[in-house]
Amino acid sequence: MEFDNPSCVFIRNGNLLQVPYKERIIENKTIREYRFQVLFHDCFILMSDGVIHAGVGQLLNFGWTWKNMADYALTATKETLSASRLATMLTKACNDLYMQVPGDDTTVAVARIVDTKTVNLFTGPPSDKEDDAYLIHEFMKEHTKKVICGGTSANIASKILNEPIKTSLNYTDPALPPVARIKGIDLVTEGVLTLTRALVLMKHYVEGNIDEIFFEELDKDNGGSKVAKLIIEDCTVLNLFVGRAINEAHQNPGLPFDLSIRMHLVEQIKDTALKMGKEVTIKYY
Repeated sequence: MEFDNPSCVFIRNGNLLQVPYKERIIENKTIREYRFQVLFHDCFILMSDGVIHAGVGQLLNFGWTWKNMADYALTATKETLSASRLATMLTKACNDLYMQVPGDDTTVAVARIVDTKTVNLFTGPPSDKEDDAYLIHEFMKEHTKKVICGGTSANIASKILNEPIKTSLNYTDPALPPVARIKGIDLVTEGVLTLTRALVLMKHYVEGNIDEIFFEELDKDNGGSKVAKLIIEDCTVLNLFVGRAINEAHQNPGLPFDLSIRMHLVEQIKDTALKMGKEVTIKYY
């Protein structure tokens, strides 16, 4: 339903889609009513008047027209997967046209239709070594993106899968160990430091104050950014496989086990992912 707003931009299969509508008069006001079947990968962009007025009297004499905005969005969707990233790109373009002094409220809302995207994340060795093979079996059996965070966890997977760990020598961030590779696993990283960095980015995203600088951080070539990016932009279901073995390096003897750093991180990641609207499950071993 639309009333008194610039028309929604519909994008399907790389093209602008013209959706038929009916006009309805309610209390002397004309309402547009659309009825249609959505398909996977459809993209819908709603905006306030400030979007199509961007640049009026400054960079552009007559502002950024609806067609200009639609064409820009159409090009961007070929490179952009997430709704939040596209919304950020569009609002930045408007802000640039306003020369950072907006002359009107400039609001963009983006919805994208996506299929279920499941990510399995394994961190921490099981409390009983006899459960190693069972954990890896459960972790691997679904067709999902697979992430392992932690050196001991990676060694367990390497042994059970009979696949070597190949560590990158590319130290892109001095504060984080480099990522590694195991055949059949999408991402292998260090544990606590990497998960802490990922959690910081996830919390920033949930707070809603995201801009192009945030996405530049999300795109960086380090384990923390890679984990966060996968969860934020390429995940609707997050399955956490968490070992309960105590890592003495991370454990304060004066605290109960459920307050250990790793377990606390996992709980925070779960809570933050839930705030994003993800489905989250945790299996402890």
